[in-house]
Amino acid sequence: MRLKNTAFYIAQRYLIAKKGSTAVTFITWLSAIAMMGAVAAMFIIISVFSGLEDLNRVMIANLHADLTIKSNAGKTLPDINKAIQILSKNPEITVFSKTIEEKVYLTYGDNGDIATLRGVDSAYTGVNPINKDIFYGTYPSFRYSNEVLMENQLDNRLSIPVGGNADHATVMMPKPGTGIINKEEDIFNKKDIFVTGVFPGNGQLENMIMAPLELSQQLLNLPKNSAYEIVIKLKNPENADAVKETLSQQLGKNYVITTKAEENAAFWKMINTEKIFIYLIFGLVIIITTFNLAGAIIILQLDKREQSKSLISIGLPIRKLRNIYFYTGILIVVFGIISGLIIGSILCVFQWYTGFFSAAPNLPFPVNINLANYLIVAGTAGFFGIIVSLIFSKLNKNYLQK
Repeated sequence: MRLKNTAFYIAQRYLIAKKGSTAVTFITWLSAIAMMGAVAAMFIIISVFSGLEDLNRVMIANLHADLTIKSNAGKTLPDINKAIQILSKNPEITVFSKTIEEKVYLTYGDNGDIATLRGVDSAYTGVNPINKDIFYGTYPSFRYSNEVLMENQLDNRLSIPVGGNADHATVMMPKPGTGIINKEEDIFNKKDIFVTGVFPGNGQLENMIMAPLELSQQLLNLPKNSAYEIVIKLKNPENADAVKETLSQQLGKNYVITTKAEENAAFWKMINTEKIFIYLIFGLVIIITTFNLAGAIIILQLDKREQSKSLISIGLPIRKLRNIYFYTGILIVVFGIISGLIIGSILCVFQWYTGFFSAAPNLPFPVNINLANYLIVAGTAGFFGIIVSLIFSKLNKNYLQK
């Protein structure tokens, strides 16, 4: 046996061989199992969170367009005909659509609720293919201004029938202006609407009504060609920043142009903050778990004191003796990391294929198993394991003289 491998060889024997006391064996393996459990839990949680992150990315993929044009002052876009001409000539733009979005009050029978009315033109599905998400009914034909598409939960709460022969509901928009109010018609603009289909809100489009742009213009008393926003789909979304710069120069200071990343900035900031907090919480769990490792190293040192004296007496340097306990700690950590990652991976694969655990009805917890998660978990556990092993393996000669 080479001398340089002596410390590692003895550390292996200390870990797998029978200890002098059952309590020492129990504490040693308890620390290994605790590390395994902490690593497995951290890997599972991070994998689930990565899956939720991917799910959110899919859910909001069409929530915002590649580019969105708004007015720099007020809601209504100024000189919209000029803007449309500029957009029509840009070769990077696949399609664009005018939209108006406002809060409304919706009534049907004795039921009422506040909703968000998004008026869109016939080109809107080229930017956001929401027509593909309809699970009951059809997308409005745009032949009539009062045909609407409604978010499913909103439609269920109000019990509005869906289809061509369905009864109508009423949408109400407060009137702008001042003056004496003598009757209800002085407060609201009203329109009867027919629900042609329903779509899932998916937590992002809750209480939403999609309607022809003309309906929003009528409720707001706006000119026929007016809009609050123009949403744009690009041929190559990766060129969004470059196209934004070009359009900003062409349109001037009266317009504000934002990319999809800028529109989603607040949402992803929240997601990343949650991810950091989850990592810190489970990092703390790993740190607490390493106290078991410290205890195991200390107990093992006490159990092997006589053997340590014998090793020193036959010429083993004190540095090599310290390495024995350091390597023992590292072996416990390595066992915990490998076994924890294996168990975590098995449980994640099980959830992936079966969807056994659900966040909501028909919504199993998603998981995303990737290399980054393995590196994050192994790196965190390994870092703190090495630090603890290094600190608590520091023997001195006074220990051998007791």
